Amino acid sequence: MRQFFRMLLLALVLLTVALVSALTAMRFAIHGREVTIPKLVGMTPFEAERASAASGLQLVVERQFFSPDIAEGKIMTQIPPPGAKVRRGWSIRVAQSLGAQRVTIPDVTGGSERIAELNIRRRGLSLGSIAHVSLRDLSGDKVVSQSPPANASRVSAPKINLLVSDGPEPSTYAMPSLIGQPLGSATLTLQDAGLKLGKVIALPPQSSTAGDPPASTSPVPEPGAASMIFSQNPLPGQKVAAGSAVNLEVR
Repeated sequence: MRQFFRMLLLALVLLTVALVSALTAMRFAIHGREVTIPKLVGMTPFEAERASAASGLQLVVERQFFSPDIAEGKIMTQIPPPGAKVRRGWSIRVAQSLGAQRVTIPDVTGGSERIAELNIRRRGLSLGSIAHVSLRDLSGDKVVSQSPPANASRVSAPKINLLVSDGPEPSTYAMPSLIGQPLGSATLTLQDAGLKLGKVIALPPQSSTAGDPPASTSPVPEPGAASMIFSQNPLPGQKVAAGSAVNLEVR
């Protein structure tokens, strides 16, 4: 019995040693692939790329900004920061300085989105985000606002964001229920509601007695003014814009 406990204790000791060795090897392997992020701020993109590659890292120039303090073409910010520990193959995202602002921000309001884009790019600037809004008093495809505004100074990014009018918002209606109505009267109802008739599909007639042939083999009559509406799309109560088409199934 004593011999058994001695063997069991020896097995536990060997197992503990094996686990500690495995954890140590794993920790060494993980940290052995780690590198320190170099300082890239102040370098040119070429210099920064060489410094990154020497550490097994990748360089990604994400953005460009105007800066009165950082010379044109130099790296002005980086993520992750210098000194951070990362694995090999990690990407360092940097922003490049365009130097002090020398470009005048043009006034592109009042024209179309396409003309504004051409005017912006002709000056060496970039088109930023474009938001659309429906305005009752303005026609569609007209730039109503821009950021930064015309002739702005101390602009950070060479991008101009636009707010474009889509024109007046179309009138909307609550879709009336047409189910159970004859097709002729439903057509008049749609006209009165500012809607129009879309596709009209005739469904096979239903069998009335056991001796009738199956509905699938019965001839399907052409839709007429007296055809009864079985279903509709859009459904009753849904919001629809003026001029929308309404599709019907009739029998």
